[in-house]
Amino acid sequence: MEEIHRLHLHALAILVIVAMVVPSTVAGGLCRESCGNIPVRYPLGIEDGCGSPYYRNMLTCADNATLRLRTPSGTYPVTGADYSDPHLVVTDPSMWTCARPFTSVHAAPFSLDTSTRFSLSPRNDYLFFDCDEARVIVAPRPASCDRYPDRCDSACDSAGYLCRNLPGCRGALEEGNMTCCAYRPRATESLRAMLRHCEAYTSVYWRAAGDKFPPYDQVPAYGVRVDFEIPVTTRCLQCQDKSRGDGGTCGFDPATRDFVCICDGGWNSTTDCADGHASGHHGSAGVIAASVVVSISAAIGIGGLWYIRKIRPSKVVTCGVQSNENRFF
Repeated sequence: MEEIHRLHLHALAILVIVAMVVPSTVAGGLCRESCGNIPVRYPLGIEDGCGSPYYRNMLTCADNATLRLRTPSGTYPVTGADYSDPHLVVTDPSMWTCARPFTSVHAAPFSLDTSTRFSLSPRNDYLFFDCDEARVIVAPRPASCDRYPDRCDSACDSAGYLCRNLPGCRGALEEGNMTCCAYRPRATESLRAMLRHCEAYTSVYWRAAGDKFPPYDQVPAYGVRVDFEIPVTTRCLQCQDKSRGDGGTCGFDPATRDFVCICDGGWNSTTDCADGHASGHHGSAGVIAASVVVSISAAIGIGGLWYIRKIRPSKVVTCGVQSNENRFF
């Protein structure tokens, strides 16, 4: 009997601690606006419930310093983000660069989940080095390919501009006695097939260096450009509108994926930050906190019943007489 009372006291103490700690922790956590020197804005988000649900759990912030993108092929550092021309720049540590020019790496090439709103930019060019010419067609790209690109998908261009003008180290291939060809795969599978027969690969994207005479103001740089879409909704625009209070951050309820306007005071609204706090609009923070408390309460309750059954005396009721020794409650 004493053991049962002690168990009840322990369960009550845990519930009180959870009720005090969990709501304040979740409700006080606003969406981070950066990771290191990379800005993080809508529709992207690091914390669950921030940004658009289309990009949920796609980004992480390692050691509060390095933004990383999750993909089916791995997790990759993000070196840049642009929201006016929406895209991320990602680096693949296994790729060839001027700093690692002679490293032979047979790793899974960078790939994206096609079910997400991320997509590989057409501004990416892929270069392959020291390919087995018995398995890969390595030849100069005919001029007709510019007009009929579908007829030239199977060849890797040995006369590509970037093979002759590698960013930052133009003469590296000649010094290392390496061969190079440029290839634009249509799918990740063809990229994997190429890498099986080549020693290394790299990705070069075309970065805008100015705002005059596009696309002639672009320069090549190492990395993978990943484009993303910015879903624009009326509710998000109202949430961000500073004429409606202080302006909030667009987010969503992790439990329902419904829209939530996250306000600076640590409270959430279903509309904007003008009067949502006064009118009692509460967002995902309360839902998450309540869900956690209920889940822990249920776990404690189940554990308590299991423990009670475990310590219950094995004596049975004889002839309908129940003594203090075999009484259950």
